[in-house]
Amino acid sequence: MSIWLLIGLAILVLVTLISVLKLQPFISFLVVSLSLGMVGSLSTEQTIAAIQKGMGGTLGSIIPIIILGAMLGKMVAKSRATFVLSEYFVRLFGPKNLPVAFMVIGFIVGLPLFFSVAFLLLAPLVLSTAERYQLPPVYLGIPMLASLSITQGFLPPHPAPYYLVTHLPGADMGATLGYGILISIPAMLASGWLFGKTLKNIPATPMSFVEADEVGQNPSAAQSLFILLLPVVLIAIKSFVQLPFIELLGEPMVALLVSVFAAVYVLGIRRGITWVEISAWLVESIKEVSPLMLTFGGAGAFKEVLQEMHVGDALHSLTQGSALNPLIIAWGIAAVLRIVTGSSTVSGITTAGLILPLLASSGTNPNLLALSIGAGSMVLSHVNDAGFWLYKEYFGVSIKNSLRSWTIMETILAVMGLIGVLVLELVL
Repeated sequence: MSIWLLIGLAILVLVTLISVLKLQPFISFLVVSLSLGMVGSLSTEQTIAAIQKGMGGTLGSIIPIIILGAMLGKMVAKSRATFVLSEYFVRLFGPKNLPVAFMVIGFIVGLPLFFSVAFLLLAPLVLSTAERYQLPPVYLGIPMLASLSITQGFLPPHPAPYYLVTHLPGADMGATLGYGILISIPAMLASGWLFGKTLKNIPATPMSFVEADEVGQNPSAAQSLFILLLPVVLIAIKSFVQLPFIELLGEPMVALLVSVFAAVYVLGIRRGITWVEISAWLVESIKEVSPLMLTFGGAGAFKEVLQEMHVGDALHSLTQGSALNPLIIAWGIAAVLRIVTGSSTVSGITTAGLILPLLASSGTNPNLLALSIGAGSMVLSHVNDAGFWLYKEYFGVSIKNSLRSWTIMETILAVMGLIGVLVLELVL
């Protein structure tokens, strides 16, 4: 059986198990991963090893981020800092301009932060604002999520763009960042602002981050902004100050840990909240994200089984000798790898290795090639992508509506990214 037919059937079965039969996502991923490995000619040992490696690698890298991010989000919500910030942003921008405001905020916060960190930091703010002002949460959230996705896929120092710039001969960090910001603007406007306007009627039952009114107990806007931006500043400063202590503080896990302690003091202890109550908040935050972490582990297992089946090699053989523009080929390879592995980082890094011979023979601008791969690595996010599940669970959207909102948004920004790269090629 063709590897592509096999992968297509696996994804179809996965969607059916989760959305039609309502089987728990973690179990669904395990069933499909085991079945795919065995049918895909992997031995039992190879299949089990791939599942264990995929789960371990995914959870090992993301669990500290998810837990600390959830703790920080819970502190911000329980202390009513989300209330204070939503009031502040409404006064600053006005209710009608909030989608654009959150899109800009998402871009700024997303520049130095990994997607999952920025999501966990900003989602409570977006959802509490939507609840308090009776705005559709998806309509308000998609512009912010579009800008976060764009920074993750297009712009260094995020892992995949950074890897591409440092591994494609001739690519320059500054040029790629500059070109990336140029193509990010129309991509954000199209996928976040314009497409977001069509999503006002998407039904959603999001997590609630609105706390009961407590007169005199709210933190100030300055305190709330300080806690929101602290991890952003700690991670960003690492790029400018090359000192061991600063580099340690700039690691996302450490930056979030420091920010959690700062939130505990500034938003909790300093305002007279007991440690017993604060501890209860932190434990509650872990309970809320535990099902999500299981889903991430299952998605990681599925991704690793696909990699063990050498999907990249199969793609490379398909594209050899093609007369297409190398930028389109690179985008297409990254897109297929994104669809089958669920990881923008994996698809970007893998595509870089596959595309090197084409870069050497075609003379394509390596900065634009890096951006085309980054754009392709964002396309068609679905049930094997951790970001899909973050969005679905936090915003309380069904799988069907997640596909028609989140998945389409990701695809629009990927296509707009490719168009932007092709336009830049003509200009340059």
